[in-house]
Amino acid sequence: MLFHPDQLSLGIVLPAQARTHADIQFPTQLATAVHADKLGFDALWVRDVPLNSESYPDPIGHADPWVLLGALAAATSQIHLATGAIVLPLRHPLHIAKAALSVAALSKGRFVLGLGSGDRPSEYEIFGRDVENRKTLFQSRWERLAAALRPDQAVTDEQDNVREEFSIRPALQQAAIPMVAVGSSAQSLEWIARHAAGWMTYYRPLPVQTDRLALWHNAQLKITTEFRGFGQSMVLELLDRPDAIYEEINLGARSGRRALIDMLSAMREAGIHHVAFNLISDKRSPAEVMGEIAADVMPALR
Repeated sequence: MLFHPDQLSLGIVLPAQARTHADIQFPTQLATAVHADKLGFDALWVRDVPLNSESYPDPIGHADPWVLLGALAAATSQIHLATGAIVLPLRHPLHIAKAALSVAALSKGRFVLGLGSGDRPSEYEIFGRDVENRKTLFQSRWERLAAALRPDQAVTDEQDNVREEFSIRPALQQAAIPMVAVGSSAQSLEWIARHAAGWMTYYRPLPVQTDRLALWHNAQLKITTEFRGFGQSMVLELLDRPDAIYEEINLGARSGRRALIDMLSAMREAGIHHVAFNLISDKRSPAEVMGEIAADVMPALR
């Protein structure tokens, strides 16, 4: 599992390429994935962008997440593969279960299923869904999906009746596929703490994120004594000047590695268990940045 008490794991968000109006570069992403695996990163995060539009902040034409995950599972051996996030209200839960079980089997238990609600009303409209119903739709589909991913793999219908004449294969080959809530998905933190193995959210300056962590811990205390992870995505422009200061930018930071180490250490102390880097740079390749993080940042944290 990605989340461990008192530890901070690090991941990479794909696609890792220049943020231009271009389709995903499959050879580049597979090479990045293999490199991240060898360097010891903990996770590769794949996004679910059903439809591109000018309103979407990332101009890259994303691949279907399940197709990309299959290629990543075949190309890597140790690193976790995670979705950040499958848009649950726009995909049927039994289709998601089939795909999740397939990726889990192909990756030999390295798959983490991150689920979100999406937030574009026009996208809901084109799929025939009412964005105003996303809270209840997310909950009902989560429950059907969770049932299908249990060891007994219960296939239920719209009325929550178990349909024993159906099963989903391949069979579950691990104790469980971790289901992680990505974003709030219009849910309360208590609901997330009750149903999800962890919560991934977007980057906030640490004092602000610390307040969110306090709310998250309070929600957990009301629901369970079991550990629940907390992670965040983070846009990162890692400068080639090790002593450069840590500077906040939109959804992340621009920094040299020494200040980055200090901030990541503070995040760990605050109770953040995973950070997924969305690498951006006009001057440095993802391979170069990942190499510096693996050589200098990871040892300082661990």
